[in-house]
Parts: sequence; C-alpha cells; structure tokens
Amino acid sequence: MASAQVTGVTSRTYRLPMARPWGPAAAGGPTVTSQYLIATTVDSSDGGRGQGFSWAVRAGAQAVQAMVDADCRPAAVGGPVAPVAAWDRMWWQLREAGGGVTTLAMAAIDIGLWDLRARAAGLGLADLLGRQRDRVPVYASGVNRHLTLDELSAQVSRWAAAGHTRFKIKVGRPGLDEDIERVATVRRIIGPGRLLMLDANQLWDLPAARRAARALSPFDIFWLEEPLPAEDIPAYAALRAAIDIPVAAGESLYTEAQFRDVLLAGAVDYLQPNVCRVGGITPFLRIARLARLFGIPVMPHLLPDISGQLALCLPLPAMIEDIDGGSFAALGALAQPSGVVITGDSLEAQTPPGHGLVFATDALEEVTVKQGGRDGP
Repeated sequence: MASAQVTGVTSRTYRLPMARPWGPAAAGGPTVTSQYLIATTVDSSDGGRGQGFSWAVRAGAQAVQAMVDADCRPAAVGGPVAPVAAWDRMWWQLREAGGGVTTLAMAAIDIGLWDLRARAAGLGLADLLGRQRDRVPVYASGVNRHLTLDELSAQVSRWAAAGHTRFKIKVGRPGLDEDIERVATVRRIIGPGRLLMLDANQLWDLPAARRAARALSPFDIFWLEEPLPAEDIPAYAALRAAIDIPVAAGESLYTEAQFRDVLLAGAVDYLQPNVCRVGGITPFLRIARLARLFGIPVMPHLLPDISGQLALCLPLPAMIEDIDGGSFAALGALAQPSGVVITGDSLEAQTPPGHGLVFATDALEEVTVKQGGRDGP
C-alpha cells in the first residue's frame, strides 16, 4: 500500500498583543508590543490533519508566511507525511535560501507533521518522542534591561512570590557598574543557592565580555547568555576559555551546521536552540542528539508551550524559560488548555493526542499583506 502523502498546507498569520511590552516605551526604542503566530494546517492523503505553527517577534512574520505559501508548500505537497523524510525533502529544495526565514517557515510544516503523527498514534507529543521525565525545571525570565532598579527588584520579587527558584535577568547597561549594582540587588533578593542567569543579548565584544564576566563572577552566576554576536564562534570559544562563568548561546542560530560548528569549537557550556528558528522539531531533535555527543545540555529557548514538551524528552538535564507574559497561553492565543502547565518552578505536560495546541483563531487579529508592504487586519 502506498505511503500517505502531504496533500495540502494552509497558513494564516495573527498578531498577539502583549500585556507587558518588551523594551522601553519611549518612541523609537526597541519596544516589542506584539508577537506573531504563523498558524498552518497540514493535510494528509489518509485523512489526517496536523496543526503547525511558527513564530516571530516584532518583524518577519509576513515574510515567513510568504515563504510557507510560495516555497514550502510546493516542496511539501506530494511528498511523505513522515516528518523526518518531509523535512529533508523540503530542505533539499530550499537550502539555497539558507537559514532564517526559510527555517522559520519550514518549522510551520514540520511541527504540523509531528502533530499529525502523534494524533494518528493516539499519543501526546512527549510520549510519541519518548518521555524521559515527568517534569522539567523552569526559570523565570523577563525583558528587563530598560527597567529601573526598583522596577527590576519588584519584578524579581514577584517571580519569587510565585514560587520560582531560578531566575534570569538582562545585562548590558551602558555602564558596567550599573550591571554590577543590578545583579547584586537581584542576588540579595533571591538569596544564596538559587540559580541566577544573565543574558547580554549579543551586546558586547570580546574584551567587554571578559571584563563583565570577571566583575560579575562573585555573584555565583549559573550561565552568561549570548554575551557576543551569535555568529562569532571563535570569540565564544576564546571567552569560554578565559572566564569561570559557563557560557550559553544558540537562540540566534538557524541551521544544524551552525550548531555543529559551535560544538566542535568548544564554544558553549549550554546550547539554546529555538524550535521554530531551527526549522521545527526534526532539526531540534538532531541538534539535541549532536549536543549529547559533546556532553552539552540543551536548554530550549522560549515557547514553553511546545519547548516544554521537547524538554521532557531530552537525554541530558534541561530547563525551560518562562518569560514574563511570553507564552502562547499568556498571550491568549489558545482556544483551550493545552495540557502544558507551569506550577511554581516546574513544567508538566499531559496533552491530548498531538502537541495539544489549539489556537483561538476566531478571536485573534489576522495580519495580511497590503500594497506597499503595510499590514492590517
């Protein structure tokens, strides 16, 4: 009997307004007031259907949908429903476009195929992939570099009151003394022994990162995240060799080859792939297997609604980021509970067959491309 084939892919893009903007409210500042959901349905010749999606912050959502419609759909339709085979077929046809918009668009189909496969098997995604733990630790996080010290203190205190015991804050203020004061304050609030991570969002060069790491080391930092431009792998390796704070990176990488190069260079202690940016669940799992060979834990970036399910299946210890107001559930994007639940400082997932994410598309603001590149409902 012939194997099932992909018979159709449809896509829509939705704006998800954020209750708490990421970044300063000043005009012209790098403020993020909305996230974007690119939702797809993937149909199979045997009658199956999967819910796929990709994701963008501030920019690129319409380009991702255009790539899904113009390039990924023709590459997928008529091909296998099996996610790994379908992903390789798409990449073979689209690889000349490189990572970025291409892999974000491929994720919208790949995640749909995994959802379809799990539904057909009658299993939640974590059980289909091979659950290795019942819960995964969570750390509280926020875009808070722009906050005053008092506002940052209030945010961290709120996280602690909610039951969190692991915390991440932004660094990279104009003066290193400001970062030192803020990190010292947060450490006093959370107390000794609790995990504290710092994220510089690629703001430093190598000398600045060395100076900052040495100054911040006394505060018992669990990792320093993206201290350098993401593509400067030699600088990451040099920094890791020079400081005693573990280095984390990977959220701004898009291809398996980039992650391979990071691992071969010995550039990080923790790897942080984003499931949408790398092209979906298929390459995410490949990256995780590769990281295991190097003994490097994978800490999935953002999107706890789906990343949490993947973290339950990872071979090495993992943590999930619960960024302030940033999950699909917190953004009001879900029509019903997914089965992924964060309670205090841990995440559990008991989803219905598939990944459990059903989007409230009837209640969301659809974004369409209009003449001149402007968008509107």
